[in-house]
Amino acid sequence: MINAFHNEAGVTFPQGFTAAGVKAGIKKSGNLDVAVIYTEKEAAVAGTFTQNAVAAAPVFASKAVVATGTAHAIVANAGCANACTGEQGEKDAAATQKIAAEALGCTPQDVVVASTGVIGVPLPMDKLEAGVKDAVSKLSADGSSAASQAIMTTDTHPKTAALEIELGGKKVRFGVIAKGSGMIQPNMATMLCFITTDAAIDSKLLQKALSKVVATSFNMISIDGDMSTNDMVVVMANGAAGNAPIVEGSEDYAKFLEALDKLCKELAQEIADDGEGATKFLTVHVTGTKTFADAKTIAMSVAKSPLVKTAFFGADPNWGRVICAVGYAGVPMNHKDVVVKFGDIPVYAHGVGAEYDAEALAKVMEQHDITISIDMGQGEEEATVWTCDFSYEYVKINGEYHT
Repeated sequence: MINAFHNEAGVTFPQGFTAAGVKAGIKKSGNLDVAVIYTEKEAAVAGTFTQNAVAAAPVFASKAVVATGTAHAIVANAGCANACTGEQGEKDAAATQKIAAEALGCTPQDVVVASTGVIGVPLPMDKLEAGVKDAVSKLSADGSSAASQAIMTTDTHPKTAALEIELGGKKVRFGVIAKGSGMIQPNMATMLCFITTDAAIDSKLLQKALSKVVATSFNMISIDGDMSTNDMVVVMANGAAGNAPIVEGSEDYAKFLEALDKLCKELAQEIADDGEGATKFLTVHVTGTKTFADAKTIAMSVAKSPLVKTAFFGADPNWGRVICAVGYAGVPMNHKDVVVKFGDIPVYAHGVGAEYDAEALAKVMEQHDITISIDMGQGEEEATVWTCDFSYEYVKINGEYHT
């Protein structure tokens, strides 16, 4: 039984975790821009990172931390990505780890670092150092809300969730904060996601669990087809719940995996729903393929199509754009086997447009949440991708982002 809490507890909901978010002057807006998450009790750590070949300095620094298997803290800043900043960027990422470690009383290799914002701009280290020290001084069990705000860029609202399960008679808690709104394309998205849990689990099994759930959550969203340089999902598990260490193949592992999956899918959908300038949340559900990979490829082809996305912004039931995106996805198919539905209404079936009630379809197209269902008629596999529409506001936000 999983109980989800859509509250501000976030990453401080699990036992032993504190957090803070402060204003360091890195964001031009003057809003909160430096976050720290901390556990005094050593935590197992796992992470997944961007697959962009042009990865930012903090990605490499944090991969090295994850490789050690343990961590005590996460330090994140918004307003500057510290990407494409050369050797200086690497030095700045390392300096951030050292600054945080000295303030927290741990080692630099205990500190995950993350950055998000404009690419190609060096970190303002004087501001960041002051911000990290300020955040450490303000760490509290009520600090998750501020931390979630501090990692936002073009997000319209903080993204946070928490839940509790029972393992071996012990209550085990999970908390998460994330950011993501634009430059969203797996694998993963322009996103930072930090998960905490007080479960007892070793780092290798934690990594296996995280990689498994990321594949069907954060790797199944797309807003604009652009893969960021800074993406990461990091989870720390400090064992403070006192449960017996989770072992692979056990009932406890299945419950842990289910809880982690629920959190990640929830936040992934929230990121897609909060796409820059979005007015519609679109679920693309592809069934009837021979493999999951085929279903995902087709779903992503539809989800990334600017013509599909603009049609849904305009509430135009232009099914031709959808079947076109299915056709060029590169998956062997017979178009006469395919059925496409908008909501529950078939719009294309077996090679031709389907007859439908125009008034009923118009009501579907006006909704905020719309499902595009595509049955390929070739097998038993399926996949679901989440995306949003393209609006005038998306162009405005990204046309002015650097300025």
